Amino acid sequence: MLGLNAIRAAASVPVNFQLSWLHSVQFGGSYIAEAKGYWSDLGLDVALTPGGPNAPVEPPVVTGSALMGISAADYTAAAVENGAPFKILAVAMQKNPFAISSLPDNPVNSPADLAGKSIGMATANTPVLQALCDLNGVDINEIEIVPTQYDGAPLLAGQVDCLLSWSTDLPVAMTMQGVEPVVMLLADHGYAVHSQTYIATEDAIANRRSDLVALLKGEVMGWTDYVADTDAAAALTIERYPDAGLDLATQELQAERQVPLMFSDLTDQHGFGWFTEETVAANIETLALLGRTVTPDLWDLSILEEVHGST
Repeated sequence: MLGLNAIRAAASVPVNFQLSWLHSVQFGGSYIAEAKGYWSDLGLDVALTPGGPNAPVEPPVVTGSALMGISAADYTAAAVENGAPFKILAVAMQKNPFAISSLPDNPVNSPADLAGKSIGMATANTPVLQALCDLNGVDINEIEIVPTQYDGAPLLAGQVDCLLSWSTDLPVAMTMQGVEPVVMLLADHGYAVHSQTYIATEDAIANRRSDLVALLKGEVMGWTDYVADTDAAAALTIERYPDAGLDLATQELQAERQVPLMFSDLTDQHGFGWFTEETVAANIETLALLGRTVTPDLWDLSILEEVHGST
């Protein structure tokens, strides 16, 4: 006779969950959901597929080889403009992680401080800087954009006055080198673009709804555990991906710094991943500055309502 675990395994539905980047504690809640068996208890056999510079999220989701993926509202908006039938089901990062880092002796505390300064960044992110300037009445022509690699070295060497990056990576790396930068989060100055969003196709929502509910429910459970012990999430990440070149202390700091981006009064009230008409409206406004025209129906709250209604 088959044992209970074998019966559960046989009954599990295989699901591919496409992550947006390489393995790190950025996806710590997902690792917890897998390690603690939250998905298997919900009848899913989940494969966490890493993304990366040559592995965009959208293609496997749109073709159906991944049931759900982690993206961002601007990427999803661009895909929808090109005909992809995506919906945003939940929002992990309540605040966009883009930030401008500077050194304490020459700080950028507000967008107005950018005038007359040089900023190191990928030129592909110029629309992000332009949107920040438009939102805050700053003339982008008064800022010197210096194309740089994604590294803190140009700032530390004095080659630029500040850097544009995610708040959870380059500033963390600099802190680990003994330099605590001044970090100005763009989200604190009107830049509202949902990040680390969960996307699925309209077909998946219509035909695999129960699998999506179970997948997202396990994810919510994993992130709820994550916020209770971020160091444990970092340790689990290192344990599960020992060949990813990750450092425990760095992962611990990144895990800690993700918390205020992902958890808020809104999530305290409604649950992890929540969004509202108001947060969607703010996104639509910022996306328009990025050249993306979207409507509120890009966001679909119904799956998340089922998740939190049944938690």
